[in-house]
Amino acid sequence: MHILVLHGPNLNLLGVREPQVYGRLTLDDVRQRLDALASELGVRLSHHQDNSEGGLIDRIHAAMGQCDGVVFNPGGYTHTSVALRDALSGTGLPFVEVHLSNVHAREPFRHKSLLAPVAVGQVAGFGVESYTLGLRGLVEWLRQRSP
Repeated sequence: MHILVLHGPNLNLLGVREPQVYGRLTLDDVRQRLDALASELGVRLSHHQDNSEGGLIDRIHAAMGQCDGVVFNPGGYTHTSVALRDALSGTGLPFVEVHLSNVHAREPFRHKSLLAPVAVGQVAGFGVESYTLGLRGLVEWLRQRSP
C-alpha cells in the first residue's frame, strides 16, 4: 500500500510559524514520525509540500494510479479551494483531511471545509498526532475495502 502525505501552504514553516497554535515540531519531525508509523503499519509513504494550489493539484494528479490514498493537510486552501476539491474528486483517490489545530475552535472562516464533504474523514486539533491518526484511519479504511 502506498500513501501520499500532502502538506499545503505554509506547512514548511512548522516549528516557526505561530508555535502557540501549530506547535514547535518541524515538517521534518512530522515526516519522521509518519515514516516510523508507516514502517509499523507496513505501508510506503511519499511526502510532498507545496505552497501553491497548482503544485498541489499536479501532485494529486500524479498520484492517480500510483498511490492508494492521501493524507492531506490543505492548510488555508481548506476553506477556499474548489480546484483542490475537484482534483481529489476527479482522481477518485480516497483521502483524510488533517489539521494540526482545531479549526472549529478558531476564526469562523476556518469552520467550513470545502474538502471534508468528499473526504473519507477529517482529523483536527491533535497537533502532529492529527497526521498519525489520519494515516492510521486511512490505512484501516483501505484495508477494509481491499479484497
